Order: sequence, then C-alpha cells, then structure tokens
Amino acid sequence: MYIHELAEWPGFHWNKERLAQPLADVRHRQGVLIGHMGALGFNLRQEAVLQTLTTDVIKSSEIEGERLDPEQVRSSIARRLGMDVGALKAADRDVEGVVEMMLDATRNYNQPLTAERLFGWHAALFPTRRSGMRKITVGAWRDDREGPMQVVSGPMGKERVHFEAPAAPRVEKEMSAFLDWFNGNSDLDPVMKAGLAHLWFVSIHPFDDGNGRIARAIADMALARSENSPQRFYSMSAQIRQDRNAYYEILEQMQKGDMDVTPWMEWFLGCLGRAIDGAQTVLAAVLAKARFWERAQRGSINDRQKLVLNRLLDGFEGKLTTTKYAKLTKSSPDTALRDINLLVEAGLLVRSSEGGRSTSYAIAPALMGEEPEKKSAASTGKGQ
Repeated sequence: MYIHELAEWPGFHWNKERLAQPLADVRHRQGVLIGHMGALGFNLRQEAVLQTLTTDVIKSSEIEGERLDPEQVRSSIARRLGMDVGALKAADRDVEGVVEMMLDATRNYNQPLTAERLFGWHAALFPTRRSGMRKITVGAWRDDREGPMQVVSGPMGKERVHFEAPAAPRVEKEMSAFLDWFNGNSDLDPVMKAGLAHLWFVSIHPFDDGNGRIARAIADMALARSENSPQRFYSMSAQIRQDRNAYYEILEQMQKGDMDVTPWMEWFLGCLGRAIDGAQTVLAAVLAKARFWERAQRGSINDRQKLVLNRLLDGFEGKLTTTKYAKLTKSSPDTALRDINLLVEAGLLVRSSEGGRSTSYAIAPALMGEEPEKKSAASTGKGQ
C-alpha cells in the first residue's frame, strides 16, 4: 500500500525535535552564503547567478536522463537576465522551455502557484508535445490512457519501478489540495515547506512526464521564498544529481511507509546543506574569473579573443586548438593562430608541450590561482 492510499493521506507529519538542529544548521549556512554574495559587486553577483542557474537547469535535466547543451543553456539564461556574455548561441526549443520554467519559478517566486501556471511550465518543457518518440498530454493533468502512472528510474529495459502514483481521476482534486496548501499561510518554515512540497508533488505525479523537473522547480520557488530573493547562488538539482541513487531510494521508502516523513525531510535538509556548501565552488570560480579579466584588460583584447577566453573560463569541453578557435570565431586559420600567439605572448594562454596539429592551449594556471605544473628531472631530460 502506497501513502496516497492511506486513510490519513495527506496528513504528513515529522519529528520536530529530530529536525530542529539540521534545520538550524541549514538556515545558518543560507545566511552566511547570502552575506558572502551580498559583499560582491553587482556584476559578480550576476555572474554567480548565471553560473548557478545554468548548472541547475543542466543537472535537473540530467537526473531525468536528458543532456542539454551547456552553451545553449547559458546563452538562453544570459539573454533573459540581460547580461552581455559575448556571442550568444541560439538555443533549441527544449532548452528555452526548461529555462523559461526555472526563471519563472525563481524570479516570480512571490506569485501564486496555480494549475494554469503549472500547465504553462509543462507546455514549455514539451514544445513538440512528445517525450522522446512518445506523444503525451501537454498542459493538462494526465489521463492514464496508457496505464497507471509508475515512477521509474534506470536505462531502457532495466527500469526500476519505485512506486505507483494516484489514479488519474484523483489528480485534479489532489492538486487542488496541494496548491491550496502551497499558496496558503502557515507557521511552517519555508525551507521545510520546500522539502514537503517536493515530496508531495512527486507523490501525486500529475503529468504524463516532466514531474521531477517541475517538482524541483517548485522546491526552488519555495527556497527563493525562504530567502525573499530571486537570486540563486546554489543548486539543489546539482546536488541531487550527485546523490541520485539516494534520492530515488528515499522517495521509494517514503511511498511505501506511513505519513511520518521525518527521513525524507532529514535527507532533504542534508542535501540542501551540501548544495549550499557547494556554492563556494561557484564563488571561487567567479572571483577567479574576475581576477583573470582584471589582468587581461591591461592589454589589448579583440572581440574574438574575448569570446574564446570566456568560453575557456566557463568550462570549455575538450582542448582548445587553432582549428576550434577558427570555428568558434568564424575566422581563418591564420587569424586564429595570430590571435592565439598574441594571447600566449601576453601570458594569458599557455601552449601544450605537444607539437604540430596536437598543439593545444589553456588559460595560464597562475592567472587562475593555480600552481603551474612542475616537470620532473626525468621529463626534462636533466638531472643525475
């Protein structure tokens, strides 16, 4: 028997004494992080938000087995935030849809969550009205015409069924109760509300597909309310992606238990704490990028060079070569090589030890606060 079949549903409850300290710890970490970010200038805060939201969108989709183009995601978010990040890469409709949903949830966090708003999010996620090759009901509650809604994970052919959601005829009533609770005033701490909202929505699983991504957007919306700010400096989705197996295990455990959701709330608070701690990585990257450009702007940098340097700083996949440089900047190989050589001479790029066509380039480690790699006596041919 699943929890939605119990007579007490949806009478969730938990051990307040057991969760008091984890909640206090998370609230303290939130405050410290917001204080650190508040000390940054506007441009650095915007860069931190851009990095966080980009990661959030990418990782939330990865949890569901979908891989989005990071450059498209970043470009889509930057355009909506009004940020100048150089040449913007055109984004596919599915990327635009995920970004629209996430930004609406976090930037309009103080607006009521309604069925129509959720339908809009769902339609944005599935602009072709298909999930893969399968046609689905979009912008409306599921109808279970293909059978009961089962929540599964794992690759095709090796799926694991975690639980079965309420039958379709119940969904409208269940969602009405959920939305009334979410929009209502209560004494419940907003962080706790974020955790319970995530679990409650996933338990109903009201749509044909996309429920996990929407559940995480709702949780992010509640977390934005807890901070009274649309600016996101940590990614719950990125942390859940790291803890994916534990995430599905605790969800399954809760569905097959009673209405005591203490274990879930404990797990959610722990995951949130780890996500907040992980924001220090974002902060370090933003500060390193700022230091780099402070040094770089002392020289003369053209638009092509700026574009490529930003790509490298934002996590360029693979190695930079003259061929890739030419392709990125739509320039000739000669122009690409000349631009790169000037950046090497300026100390902004370093050249790999490989020669010929295997030569690649990277940001100078010293400019990123890293120690240059030391060569051993054996590798230099000296010594003994």
